[in-house]
Amino acid sequence: MSAAAATSALPTGPVRSTTSDLRRRKRRRLSFHLRRSSSASLFHRHRPLSVRVTSQSNRVELSTEKTEADKIVDGMDFGELCNEFECISSPSVEATARQLVRDILELRQGNRALGNFAVSVKYKDPVRSFTGREKYKRPLWATDALDKPTVSVQEMAMLSTSVLTIKWTIKGKPKSFLASIGGDLIVKVISQFTLNQISGQVIEHEEFWDLSASTSVAQAYFWISRRLFSTVEAGKDAADSVKKLTSQISSEKENLEIFPDPTGDPTKFFQKDDSFQRDAYQIALVLALVYFVVQFLRTTL
Repeated sequence: MSAAAATSALPTGPVRSTTSDLRRRKRRRLSFHLRRSSSASLFHRHRPLSVRVTSQSNRVELSTEKTEADKIVDGMDFGELCNEFECISSPSVEATARQLVRDILELRQGNRALGNFAVSVKYKDPVRSFTGREKYKRPLWATDALDKPTVSVQEMAMLSTSVLTIKWTIKGKPKSFLASIGGDLIVKVISQFTLNQISGQVIEHEEFWDLSASTSVAQAYFWISRRLFSTVEAGKDAADSVKKLTSQISSEKENLEIFPDPTGDPTKFFQKDDSFQRDAYQIALVLALVYFVVQFLRTTL
């Protein structure tokens, strides 16, 4: 038997199986590395994305948390701002309504948003009235007369595109020991605001009070303390008026001391050349002297 025949007679099955096994192993290793790298790349790619999504979701959650004032205003109907021909109101009215109800709920006094009120806003209640938004900076009656007062808003409504009403209730214990015997003081308030339809500012503010939910002792305490508070505030108003009048008088005096030149000549502080006028005076003086000499000679001769 020849060598070639002997070689061909050898079994070839195990050799083919070994080669195919090697190829399969290489493919498995390659696929494993590909999967590993792809998973790593996907992890690195999606990891910051997940963080962003989480942060964005947190932001959305924070932004969607509405205050009680926002919830109340969202349920309001502000009417038709514009029709087919003209606009009769503006979004500033809604913004003012949100701020007003916030000020009421938080009983703001020194840090009230004065920009929502016109400079010459008019305020009126059963015992007090004033003009000017600067007076809204003063302390509130509720914080002075009641111990830990609480406020709740029952209703907000637009009577028209420029008139806003807020129905709210203030409740607290009187700071007076005798008045506290009558229980908590409960005042139901109706605040009516007349707004400028363009700027959204309050131009008139009027309040109405209902004490029917309070006892007679608490009602008496309310009227006494409220009138006393109004008297003190009226004294402050008078003092402010006197101070304002004094400042106006002093400013007018300063203006009188400094007055413009009626001639309006810008060259009055400059020396002019008056040689011609001086020569005319000298000629007139010579002629007068000659005249007197001639008259003297005529009388003597």
